[in-house]
Amino acid sequence: MSALVLSAAPRSALRGRTADAVLGVLLAAGALDAVGPRPALLGLLWLAAITPRLAAIDIAEHRLPDRLVLPAWPVALAAALLEAAAGGTPLLVAAGIAVGYGSLLLVLHLAGGMGLGDVKLAPVLGLAAAAASPTAGIGAPLLAFLVGGVIALVALIRQGAGASVPFGPAMLLGAWAAVLLA
Repeated sequence: MSALVLSAAPRSALRGRTADAVLGVLLAAGALDAVGPRPALLGLLWLAAITPRLAAIDIAEHRLPDRLVLPAWPVALAAALLEAAAGGTPLLVAAGIAVGYGSLLLVLHLAGGMGLGDVKLAPVLGLAAAAASPTAGIGAPLLAFLVGGVIALVALIRQGAGASVPFGPAMLLGAWAAVLLA
């Protein structure tokens, strides 16, 4: 039955799923290399699994679906709790970074500059990155705004003042860069 379903699916959809899977595996391998077999890896593996879909959906539809973002919250929290219990990043440090990132994006959302999906994703990224290392947790939003700023500048130059740029991919790229480079 699954062969029938796969043969009926458009080839481009299959290529997209394959690319998502390959990117997810590469991110997971990078996370394992960056943090090793520590509890923080749990949150990063979950993040690796959802990153390709989140980025693709945000680019195509300018939204970050709750069905992908909200389940990441308890996984990131569990990873941070286990990491703190194992002597890694203290929970208050990881939680403080997550709350700070989320609060910053909430203020920007209220000012009209960010989507609510970005606000929901920020604490997950902050918590997962900070569990890996406080440096990564602090670097994630900094790199996200750097990447997002460059993308927005290019969009403004190419499309003019009406350009609309999703921020989720920049947030994800910033978090991954911070984790992999920390």
